[in-house]
Amino acid sequence: MIKGLYEAHLPVSNLSNSIDFYKKLGLEVAYQNEKLAFLWVEKGNSWLGLWETDKVKTPYHPSLRHIAFKVDLEDIKQAKEWLEQKGILVRTSFGFPSEKQPLVLPNHPQAHAAIYFDDPDGNSIELITPLRLDFGEDFEMMTLEEWFNKKK
Repeated sequence: MIKGLYEAHLPVSNLSNSIDFYKKLGLEVAYQNEKLAFLWVEKGNSWLGLWETDKVKTPYHPSLRHIAFKVDLEDIKQAKEWLEQKGILVRTSFGFPSEKQPLVLPNHPQAHAAIYFDDPDGNSIELITPLRLDFGEDFEMMTLEEWFNKKK
């Protein structure tokens, strides 16, 4: 029955600024009115809704105001430089400063590489790719560089 996630939504304080930000990430506007825009993440498969509202002041929590975009392994390796070229700063996450990212999340038995940054309203944005699914030993969180060095 369920084939995937079609949409997710975030609150924003200035719709125009937020549209510009997400277009820098490669998203395309699919629909827009005065206080709402939908941007294609993958045309016909998934989109992101941006709602201009004062609710953007709701304090951040991972269950609120967070979205993760799936990327390929080769892309996650270049993500920090790609973001910086667009003027987007990688933020410290889980105690790992920007220069130590991407990092590897130990969601045993899964492992994912991820990098974190904020949109203009402080919504948490993540680029993530699976490294392994449903197998492997438990491990501590580490940088992606450490992950590949460990595998040698």
